Amino acid sequence: MGRILVSMASVALLITLWCAPTAAAPPDYKVIKRIPVGGEGGWDYLTIDSAARRLYTARSNRVQIVDLEQGTLAGEVPNCPGIHGVALVPEKDRGYTSNGQEGSVTVFDLKTLKEVARIKVGQRPDAIIYDPSTKRVFTMNASTKDVSAIDVDTDKVVGTVPLRGKPEFAVADEAGKVYVNLEDKNEVLVFDAKELRELNRWPLGPGKEPAGLSMDRKNRRLFSTCHSEHMVVLNADDGKVVATPKIGKGTDACVFDPETALAFSSNGDSTLTVVHEDDPDHFSVVANVKTEPGARTMALDAKTHNICLVTAKPKPGQRRQFEPNSFVVIVVGPGQ
Repeated sequence: MGRILVSMASVALLITLWCAPTAAAPPDYKVIKRIPVGGEGGWDYLTIDSAARRLYTARSNRVQIVDLEQGTLAGEVPNCPGIHGVALVPEKDRGYTSNGQEGSVTVFDLKTLKEVARIKVGQRPDAIIYDPSTKRVFTMNASTKDVSAIDVDTDKVVGTVPLRGKPEFAVADEAGKVYVNLEDKNEVLVFDAKELRELNRWPLGPGKEPAGLSMDRKNRRLFSTCHSEHMVVLNADDGKVVATPKIGKGTDACVFDPETALAFSSNGDSTLTVVHEDDPDHFSVVANVKTEPGARTMALDAKTHNICLVTAKPKPGQRRQFEPNSFVVIVVGPGQ
C-alpha cells in the first residue's frame, strides 16, 4: 500500500509540473542593424507594411518611408503638419495620417505617395488605426477628447465617440471593438466600432499614465504599457487585470507578436523590454535589450519578427532638438 501511495504522489507531482506554466528561455534579441535616414525634425509613431517591406515614420510635418530591404529612403509624403501616426489600408492602396497641428487626416496613395484627400477631424489627432471589420479609420483626438471615425469607402467622417479622457494609443480587435488608453484616467475605454458607443471603462490597477497598447487577438489579451513601469495585461472581454510585469522607464509604445507570443515595450531608458506569454494568464519578462537613447517608439516586422525603433542624436542642452541628419532606424532581432 505504501508503494502505491508513493507512486500516486509521484504521478500527481509529475502532472502538476507538466501542467504548470513555464517561462521561455530568454531570446537573444539585440541590435542587428542601423539604417541611417537623416532629415530634420522629431518623430512619433511607426507603422510597418511587412508585405511591401516598408516602414512609415511620422516626422514632424511629413511621412518618411524607408525601404527595409534596401535600407534606403523610398520617398516622402509632404504637408502633414504635426503628424503623429500613419494607418495603412492595403486593400484600398491608401495611407492615412493624423495631422495634430491641423486637426486633419491626409489620405495618400501607397504607390505614388500623392495626396488624394484631406479630411477634417477632431482637434489634435494623435494615434490613428484601421479596423478592417468595419472598414473605418479611427483618430484619437487629444484636445477634443474624442474619436473620429472615417469610412474608407467615402473618406468621410461618419461619427465621433466621446472619451471623457485624453487618448493615447488604441487597438482594434477586428471583431467589432476598439480599445483606447486614457492617459489621464489610468483606464482603457472600449467602444463599439460600428455603433460608435462606449461599452466599458476598465481601470489599469497599478498602471499609471498608459501609453502603448497592443493585443493578442487569439487569446483576448490587451497589453497596456504604463509610465509606472508596468505592462498591464487585461482580459479583453471583462477587463480583469491578469498580470503586471515590470518594464523600463519612459515607455511610449507596445507591440505583440502572435507567432512568438512575445510582447515588447520600447522605453526611454534605452531598453526594449521583452515579455513572454507563457499562457494566457501567466507572463514572464525574458529580456531587457539595450537599445539607444530616445528609441521610445517602434513597430513589429511580422515577416522577420524584428522590431524597428527610431532615434536621433539630441543637441546638447536643447529639448527635442536634434543634430542634423542624425535620424536613424534601429533594427532589433534575434541574434544569429
